[in-house]
Amino acid sequence: MKRTRSGIGYDVHRLVEGRKLILGGVEIPYEKGLEGHSDADVLSHAIADAVLGAMGEPDIGFYFPPDDASIEGICSLDILAKVAEIAAARGAEIVNVDSTMIAEAPKILPHAAAMRENIARALGIAPGQVGVKATTNERMGFPGRGEGMAAMAVAAVEMG
Repeated sequence: MKRTRSGIGYDVHRLVEGRKLILGGVEIPYEKGLEGHSDADVLSHAIADAVLGAMGEPDIGFYFPPDDASIEGICSLDILAKVAEIAAARGAEIVNVDSTMIAEAPKILPHAAAMRENIARALGIAPGQVGVKATTNERMGFPGRGEGMAAMAVAAVEMG
């Protein structure tokens, strides 16, 4: 009997000068980018953790340790593809993912369709199974001050 399981993911990265801003595998024109060992795609990281959590697996830091020099600068879409491989190996089918970016700027909506396409392709699901939304933090806290960005995600998987 198949059971539907859900997972939640959250990630945060600091905004810094001299880095590209990559969200959902899309390079977004902005004066700062996110700091991290990988491409620091906070959206993809939250989604990866949500899918892994739905399967009862460890987080992405287990599979992609931040001190592993061999994966420095890795594209986070490759992380999502690996998560899809883990799901397939566990006999899990990704039903859907939904996510929310938290940042004052830049505007996410103009890039959301491309993000959905990239995330869906990496996970091996249809774009209609991927939600990408954004909100501000009403100028409060680190996202509100423009110091960083955060993302939350939920995922549902069916496991036999």
